[in-house]
Amino acid sequence: MSGEPDQKRRLVPKLRFPEFGDAGPWTELPLRKACEPITERVGNANLTPVSITAGRGFVSQASKFGRDISGDQYKNYTYLRFGDFAYNKGNSKKFPQGYVCQLKEFPEAAASSAFICFRLKFGNEPAFFQGLFDQNVHGRQLSRYITSGARSNGLLNIRPDDFYRVKIPVPPEAAEQHKIADCLSSIDALIAAEADKLEALKDHKKSLVQQLFPATGETTPRLRFPEYKNAGDWEEKAVGDVFTVTRGNVLAMTLVDDAPTDQKPYPVYSSQTKRTGLAGYYSDFLYEDAITWTTDGANAGEVNYRAGKFYCTNVCGVLISPEGYANLCVAAIINRVAKSHVSYVGNPKLMNGVMAKIVVPLPSVGEQIKISFALTSVDTLIAAQSQKVAALIDHKTGLMQQIFPSQEKTEA
Repeated sequence: MSGEPDQKRRLVPKLRFPEFGDAGPWTELPLRKACEPITERVGNANLTPVSITAGRGFVSQASKFGRDISGDQYKNYTYLRFGDFAYNKGNSKKFPQGYVCQLKEFPEAAASSAFICFRLKFGNEPAFFQGLFDQNVHGRQLSRYITSGARSNGLLNIRPDDFYRVKIPVPPEAAEQHKIADCLSSIDALIAAEADKLEALKDHKKSLVQQLFPATGETTPRLRFPEYKNAGDWEEKAVGDVFTVTRGNVLAMTLVDDAPTDQKPYPVYSSQTKRTGLAGYYSDFLYEDAITWTTDGANAGEVNYRAGKFYCTNVCGVLISPEGYANLCVAAIINRVAKSHVSYVGNPKLMNGVMAKIVVPLPSVGEQIKISFALTSVDTLIAAQSQKVAALIDHKTGLMQQIFPSQEKTEA
């Protein structure tokens, strides 16, 4: 069988709008024919220096690195305008061959000269191309140029000529490209709207915490439930005077399953940041209804309330209280100040002895429970909204896998 029929089968998407069902197979267009490289330098223009976060897009250098790192190279940065694209040669887990994204966060920006920047020619839909880049159409083709030594100053050593050789699958009619772009743009707008709702809920929780808990140096909160308005000041107590302070045990992660089963129903918490420290599930538990914190590493000082029976590893400290002080409210109170007690000499640490001496203002157990219920209600809303955003992102990912042809065999 000749290669041509196979080529046509590969370049026909699984899902197509009805009006393009008989439009024929897609073709491959070298990126250099669809765009124009951007060579304009910033010079004396006053623009925001930006970087690129894989899967997220453009962010200011100040927000990503904590400061503007352009320095003396600023004048040589590339002048980007709204809608332009840039390829960041830095690798990531999701995009090991680098990430390509369109500038939509700023009307104009200054991009590092290490980025390969380009502007689509008239007639090519940015949302269509971004969808393909999000599918890593470029990465699968650029992988041939990347070896173990193909890095320079932390960046993949990809030449512009090699990048512009990337083949972009395009439909035979421009109208189909426009239709796909409109579809993806609509989904992106919906995701953005739901993501804004999620951020609003998170901001609401931050504001609620600021009002329900006393400000630094104070012992009375600004906002109080009616039945506790005349309850007096919160009492300052050392953590060690309220809790039994202990820690978890060493546990090999090979014994932990990703999902709960009848044999392994108990959550295991560690120092990782994903899933609020949830590492998986195990057949045994150590504690029940307690507060944990990360004792070692980059996340030292992170404090969480753990409801129910659970296991935790040796990088978790544990606070136990038969009197009911182990709850979401007290965990949030301690979490507000714990990081200020972390030692950053060598590996960050917040050990048991230091935690025990931390002094925090605490209300009565009854008021703690009331506050915990309020925080739980907001957390439930945040979790539901997070799932909604994740479901929309998954929907978009699944849709793109069907409306774009498979590119597994495409070669630059």
